[in-house]
Amino acid sequence: MFIGHIFHHIKPNGTPLKILDLCAAPGGKSTLLNSAMNNDDLLVANEIIKTRVPILTDNLNRWGSANTIVTNNDPRDFSRLKGFFDIILVDAPCSGSGMFRKDPAAMNEWSEANVNLCHQRQERILADVYPALKEGGYLIYSTCSYSYQENEDILDWLCTEFEFESLAIPINKEWGIVETLSANKKAHGYRFYPGKVKGEGLFAACLKKTGDSEQLNSFKNDGQQKLSAKEIDLVKSYIIDPSEFYFFKVNDDWLALHRQHKESLNILHKNLYIKKSGIRLGKLAGNDLIPDHELALSLIINKEAVLETSLNREHAIQYLRRDNVNINTPAKGWSLMTFEGHPLGWAKLLPNRINNYYPKELRILTQSPRSE
Repeated sequence: MFIGHIFHHIKPNGTPLKILDLCAAPGGKSTLLNSAMNNDDLLVANEIIKTRVPILTDNLNRWGSANTIVTNNDPRDFSRLKGFFDIILVDAPCSGSGMFRKDPAAMNEWSEANVNLCHQRQERILADVYPALKEGGYLIYSTCSYSYQENEDILDWLCTEFEFESLAIPINKEWGIVETLSANKKAHGYRFYPGKVKGEGLFAACLKKTGDSEQLNSFKNDGQQKLSAKEIDLVKSYIIDPSEFYFFKVNDDWLALHRQHKESLNILHKNLYIKKSGIRLGKLAGNDLIPDHELALSLIINKEAVLETSLNREHAIQYLRRDNVNINTPAKGWSLMTFEGHPLGWAKLLPNRINNYYPKELRILTQSPRSE
């Protein structure tokens, strides 16, 4: 929540932003930022650990926005994107002392040696990503640690080794946040203690880059696929306001991204390993679209172009467990399955059965008793 508060404080009015969440999984900060963004803004959510990328992607899919790109890269890879981002959020790997109340086992894993190791890792991450921040851009830095070495010391190091100035963030006394100043550069930091706030322990700060960055040259991708106008027209019918989107293919999958982010996508594709870009719409089979789960959850789906089947609670649970859904309907074909107006996913309505296409990896495996 405080990251969102900082974002609203520094976000300029009417200026499209490129935002990087460098250590993004599982996605809480990315979805929060995405909620505060405009369609003209672009969010790049990165996670270095490959096994954590699916949960990040899934959470952003649930948010349904077409202005998000997920990458799986080391921070040093972003040094190639000189001056590309307006805001970079680094929620750095840390010793985790802020989680002691929530997870007592974290105390057994804590050590001074690990604090020192995390401090070194944090410096390496920040030094690697520094070139990607534009002049006048903002770095939001946070940890879930109480250690001075991982927080205020890092601020002093950033302001000494790089061209940054500290930014004071307005807070209300009633919030219980403890404002601190670093020893040398008097950089503003904000500490959260479970005894003072309704949450876990964390530290956050915001710095503004004052130094000049080399600017990345624009990039034109001359090797793009030649796409069939007929196929594009078929895909467009599933989207609200299709003129606002750039449609492209990755292998056989059709995807849509807000048109103004096309060049950014080309630049990122040239320099990074992309796992998700925009909204995956599905595959074309003849004149029909085999719809993707991302399209079902998206904010850009044209519901007038698709069949919709409303489920009661019992049938919705059957669907989300990926069981057979026992309903009778005269409708046939691909249908968006919904519960109380909320999209759940796709099913294929056939004459004698319903094929459930809810993703296997997302299905409900257990069910708690319903409280009346």
